[in-house]
Amino acid sequence: MTFNTEEAPGVHTDVPSETEGFVFNHTMVRIVDPEASLAFYSKVFGMRLLRKVDMPEGEFTLYFLACTGNDDVPEDKDARAKYVNGREGVLELTHNWGTEKDPQASYHNGNDEPQGYGHICFTVPDLQAACEWMDANDVAFKKRPEDGRMSHIAFVLDPDGYWIELVGRK
Repeated sequence: MTFNTEEAPGVHTDVPSETEGFVFNHTMVRIVDPEASLAFYSKVFGMRLLRKVDMPEGEFTLYFLACTGNDDVPEDKDARAKYVNGREGVLELTHNWGTEKDPQASYHNGNDEPQGYGHICFTVPDLQAACEWMDANDVAFKKRPEDGRMSHIAFVLDPDGYWIELVGRK
């Protein structure tokens, strides 16, 4: 597949053959309260929990979620791990045990100073309908489509304050 791209410093136009088959699999964010985060991502965004991995030696749990629709997710533990590792668009939530009981526990959202990590993004079929769904589920907005000059996007906040961009498909 070829297409024209804008030139940018450092961009290589020839894709190395050694990277053929690489898949951008997941993004990981740390969460304080797994119950709140899992409820948020499964209900509000329709994500499905694909895999849960407890790591007692490190005192943390990994939750892998994705928008799967009616995909058949394997029941077998090894087949499920292979399925999760081979797909795109996975969100990994990492819960360090005990943070849900610590009133001081929080994570930097990446958008406050000093800036770093920014946000994740969902493309939605209808931005207005998605915003109405967010309102119906008491989701906090960082930016509504009518705020500012960029009327084609919105930003909401997850339970840990991470920004989630909503982009209308139209």
